Amino acid sequence: MAQAMASMTGFHGSSQAVLEGSLQISGSSRLSTGSISRIGLARPGFSVRAQLQSSAAETETSRRALLALVASGIASGSFVQAVLAEAKPIKVGGPPPPSGGLPGTLNSDEARDFSLPLKSRFYIQPLTPSEAAARAKESAKEIIGVKALIDKKAWPYVQNDLRSKAGYLRYDLNTVIAAKSKDEKQSLKDLTGKLFSTIDNLDYAAKIKSSSQAEKYYAETVSKLNDVIAKLG
Repeated sequence: MAQAMASMTGFHGSSQAVLEGSLQISGSSRLSTGSISRIGLARPGFSVRAQLQSSAAETETSRRALLALVASGIASGSFVQAVLAEAKPIKVGGPPPPSGGLPGTLNSDEARDFSLPLKSRFYIQPLTPSEAAARAKESAKEIIGVKALIDKKAWPYVQNDLRSKAGYLRYDLNTVIAAKSKDEKQSLKDLTGKLFSTIDNLDYAAKIKSSSQAEKYYAETVSKLNDVIAKLG
């Protein structure tokens, strides 16, 4: 037991001597605590010279890597400059001229004509009363044509066609009504109100996927459409 304690004491003394001797290198120069922990001098029997050489090698490697990175950046910058110098400018002109009108519209390019007010660019374009009446008749034909979709029970397509064509029809009928005389306006308004009421019922029948109600309100819609179209002349 006594021999073991003596060995431990001797070991501790020798370690302390190594540590204290390591703190002085090249005369009176001293290493900081951070340097001691970095190079591992706190471990007994550690070679100071080997650790310093390893640290110097790591520093040299890092320096070379940094120089290589800088050289690569300079080369890349030179390459980009060379490419930009050889690049030819692209001429960007104004928008192409309007392509002209389409059936039922004033101009197919009005959506990109920023000089026009927003309502004229993105909403149904107004027509003269006679043109509106002609487009209303076309919309009526397309609404009547949903019968094939009802027979197929293609309910989403029935709704889409009804809503699309009914929007044009309502807009054009309002244009025609506004141009009618006072006596004719009220009767056409009443017929139009009944027509869109039955169209709404047909739309709801398609929504709930009811074939019986769809057949019923489709027949009413066709009847009301014929009454309205007869008033348009």
